[in-house]
Amino acid sequence: MSTGYKIIEQDGLHYVTFQVVRWVDLFTRKAYRDIVIDSLKYCQEHKGLEIYAFVIMSNHMHLLIRSGIGKLSDTIREFKSFTAKQILLAIDSESESRREWMLNLFEFAAKQHKRNEKYQVWTQENHAELIYSDKFIFQKIGYIHENPVRAGIVEKAEDYVYSSAGDFAGKSCLLDIVQTYMPTEKIPVMRTVK
Repeated sequence: MSTGYKIIEQDGLHYVTFQVVRWVDLFTRKAYRDIVIDSLKYCQEHKGLEIYAFVIMSNHMHLLIRSGIGKLSDTIREFKSFTAKQILLAIDSESESRREWMLNLFEFAAKQHKRNEKYQVWTQENHAELIYSDKFIFQKIGYIHENPVRAGIVEKAEDYVYSSAGDFAGKSCLLDIVQTYMPTEKIPVMRTVK
């Protein structure tokens, strides 16, 4: 089922959201978050993926990305397929207390689409939005970085490890972040006024 969020410009900068089926809180476990990080690193090194901002939340992730080789759809499809397989292997081999429950949900989700095999971890859509202005870039980066703050996980965006906000604040980051589109100001982050 098409949602209208198709990637037309394969080399354009896009804001994308990947969510786990049924909003399963998969990424409350470090092992699964690390599978995503390692896979994103691989895509950066071998698939031309450029990451401008990212955050991994408990059941979804947001990225501001582009393909340096003009194959963004292919890279996303391969990333989601590979991470799904690795996550399923980890669920099966780790001491996962939610194993049966998660596998049942992933199996049910797979049966809803013809092209799936036995399990589906990610939803089909990516909610890709082409970035068309600096204002839109800053808005999306702020939204991405403030996700953990709005969720009550951290008080300051740059303190959340599974995000690029630390990179923008001059701290270390789990991934290499491209800052070509950044303004001269320090961090384009939305701050909540109390």
